[in-house]
This record gives sequence, structure tokens and C-alpha cells, in this order.
Amino acid sequence: MSRTARIERQTKESKVVVELDLDGSGRADISTGVGFYDHMLHAFARHALVDLTVQTEGDTHIDAHHTVEDTAIVLGQALREALGDKAGIRRFGDATVPLDEALVQAVVDVSGRPYCVHTGEPEGQVYVVIGGDTGPGYSGSLTRHVFETIAFHAQIALHVRVLAGRDPHHLVETQFKAFARAFRDAVALDPRETGVPSTKGAL
Repeated sequence: MSRTARIERQTKESKVVVELDLDGSGRADISTGVGFYDHMLHAFARHALVDLTVQTEGDTHIDAHHTVEDTAIVLGQALREALGDKAGIRRFGDATVPLDEALVQAVVDVSGRPYCVHTGEPEGQVYVVIGGDTGPGYSGSLTRHVFETIAFHAQIALHVRVLAGRDPHHLVETQFKAFARAFRDAVALDPRETGVPSTKGAL
């Protein structure tokens, strides 16, 4: 069973192409024009063991917002398509991941019902800009928006709780890594599961 997807989306603000394989090895080819976001998507692919190609051209002369948001939209759509009917998956995933002083818990339910709860970032994190020396910086306010957007378009329930942290870079990176590990477990195939893991018979 192939669990792959390729999605293209073009607007006046961006052009995005995402290709992925849920059963990959973590290979990534990422280019969004926002260096720190590329780093985060590489981390997601590596720790989710998803092969991921992202090519985004956006209006980064304005700022990073449209590029980051539109990439998250297409990534979410591709994850949903690759999951297919969700037969045989574990459905739930839970991971707590440290990065030096930062600690984040992420919980995923591949439920078919999009929801995102994002809590615990230190006051002021939303105003931090990471990177930007050679291109548009990544605003800390984008992190919650990315997870909300992915959850909506992938139709998953996602809870992200920042339990500790100080360094802005670490705070964001740990969230992406925790999400990756939780998602990896949720979409893993369970040899004991013969159908769709729901009493309703559909997700």
C-alpha cells in the first residue's frame, strides 16, 4: 500500500508544491525561502520518518507570513491525502521531547476532526523573530498558526504543550520534533489492526 501524495497550490501570494511518503526514511528536500522554516520542516521529516519535498515561492519581500501559512496548508492537505482511508493505523500518538532546556509534549489523534490546542509558550515568544540575516525572519507567532493550519487541513486533533524552555530557537524546534514523533506513532501501521481504528468504522 502506497501512502504518498503530491499537492500543488498557487495563489497571488505563493506557489507551493509538496510531495511526501509517509513510509519513508526522513529524506527531505525543502526550499521555502524562509531559512528557519526550512530547518523546522527538515526536523519534522527526519523525526516523523516522512520523505518530504517542499518547493515554495512566496511574497517574501513582504514578510514570511504568507509563505509559511500556505506551505502549512499544502503540507496538511498532502498528509490527509497520503493517509487514505486510514485503515490499519495506530491512530493515536504521544511524544515528549527535550532539546536542552526546552521540553514539549505533543499528542496526535488522526480523528478526521480537525482541532488544535497550543499552550505553554513563554510570554514574549510570539514577538521574537528568528533568523532573517539573509532572508525573511520567522516570527514566533507563526508556530501556533502552522500547527493550527496543519491540523485543520490534515483533519487531525493536535495538542502541543510547551512544558519548559527559554531559548526561542529551541522552543520552536522542540515543538516540531515532538509533533513529528507523535505523528509518526499515530500513522504507524499496527499489525493487529485489521480495519479503521474507530467504533464508527470511519475516520
